Amino acid sequence: MKITRRGLLKGTLATLVSGAALGSYAFAIEPAWRLRIQEYKFTPQQWPRSLRLRIAVIADLHACEPWVGVRRIRQIVNATQRLEADIIFLLGDYVAGHRFTSSAVPDQVWADELGKLRAPLGVHAVLGNHDWWEDVQAQKLSKGPPAARAALEKTGIPVYENEAVRLNKDGQSFWVAGLGDQLAYYGRNEGVDDLPGTLAKVTDGDPIILLAHEPDIFPSVPDRVALTLSGHTHGGQVRMFGWSPIVPSHYKNRFAYGHIIERNQEPGAIDRHMVVSGGLGCSIMPVRFGVPPEIVLIELGGMLTA
Repeated sequence: MKITRRGLLKGTLATLVSGAALGSYAFAIEPAWRLRIQEYKFTPQQWPRSLRLRIAVIADLHACEPWVGVRRIRQIVNATQRLEADIIFLLGDYVAGHRFTSSAVPDQVWADELGKLRAPLGVHAVLGNHDWWEDVQAQKLSKGPPAARAALEKTGIPVYENEAVRLNKDGQSFWVAGLGDQLAYYGRNEGVDDLPGTLAKVTDGDPIILLAHEPDIFPSVPDRVALTLSGHTHGGQVRMFGWSPIVPSHYKNRFAYGHIIERNQEPGAIDRHMVVSGGLGCSIMPVRFGVPPEIVLIELGGMLTA
């Protein structure tokens, strides 16, 4: 087929227009306007089928104007409340991790908005790497707590750093364990996490839900833990056909996003489960494509198994 000059110009123009449209969507629409509820329903082998638990998860808020400002946070909080979850988990990175902002949202402002969350079994939080990295004093002194923790605790939300708490629903108990951040000190590949110490605080055989901002801890998590919940990756922020070109994890796409099951082939071994949230805000650049901001809703218990 002969390619004419006019045809070439039309094709070039169409490519440029399509590229500009996709760029505008990824930069202006998906990060700031879309919000989905990502649902998972399963029952790990370590979780009693009779213990039904409805979990809402908020991760990687990265509060800043104009992307995740106060109005947007209120939208997220209201959408979470409508899910009528039994328990709500906040997985860290409340502080913005990029400089493409018109203004910051002060710690106590975003924390007060999150403080409006309510659930029968409470709201429970861990911190993320940016909550540490953006705190100049914590980095300078190489110790916390960061300001983000103080802001959350002032609203009444407990923040776990290598701690565990035993909760009860319908006469059955389970544990929530919160891991300290694995990358707390910028540029040093050093964290404040202590997985053995955290799990040592579990004093009986009841099932455990582990909150860990970064998913890279998962290979070290024993199958004693029923479910690990993580954020941090944002699903890569750009995700196509189940694959992300850049993932902030040593394990790349293995732990990029979604419900991950690590199957153990040894006889009698138990599969391990992790859900990685795509998060709500952005890091490095305010761009999302194929992985819109999300609130995660997980239903455990019942007859469903995975």
